[in-house]
Amino acid sequence: MKTKFNTRVLTGTAMLAAVATVLMYMEFPIPIMPAFIKLDVSELPALIASFAYGPVAGIVVCLIKNLIKLPSTSTAAVGELFNFVMGALFVGVAGMVYRFKKTRSGAILGAVLGALVMAIVSIPYNYFIVYPAYVVMYHLPLDAIIGMYQAINPNVNGLLNCLLVFNLPFTFFKGMLDAVICFAIYKPLSPILHGRNSGGKSVTA
Repeated sequence: MKTKFNTRVLTGTAMLAAVATVLMYMEFPIPIMPAFIKLDVSELPALIASFAYGPVAGIVVCLIKNLIKLPSTSTAAVGELFNFVMGALFVGVAGMVYRFKKTRSGAILGAVLGALVMAIVSIPYNYFIVYPAYVVMYHLPLDAIIGMYQAINPNVNGLLNCLLVFNLPFTFFKGMLDAVICFAIYKPLSPILHGRNSGGKSVTA
């Protein structure tokens, strides 16, 4: 039984990692953010893995999708590392909360806390690591980056203000979008993920 469970977890994690990789390439800009910031739902399969198999599986999905994308990186791995860290925080927190409270409310609480942690940590990570790295790599003045934010909202002033006004809510929204889709599709996927022929839990999950 344990061998069957381990095989199912490995197979399910690999399948979800493949889906996450595809979704990572299906990114698109949104009008309320600068054009270089794009939206994707590639953390969705990782969140599903975290609820179905535990937080480690969700983090592994985040790792695999970024490792696969690494050879085609356009950010010298800075973007992929950021994506992995943020995704791992999101699904790790969500999965840990759900592990201790295996109910639908526990899953919702975990997803909200995970999205909140991801959004908050993204601010210092962007401020101290990602944006300075992009300034160096692309020789793009920081003022020019801030100008892209100001073209949308002229009232923002300085990088930190830009990150708080734009990136913080955007990152939280991204996490919650993944969560909403997860709750909508988890029940029909559950029999496949858990090796059952029919039925399955909702994200009680």
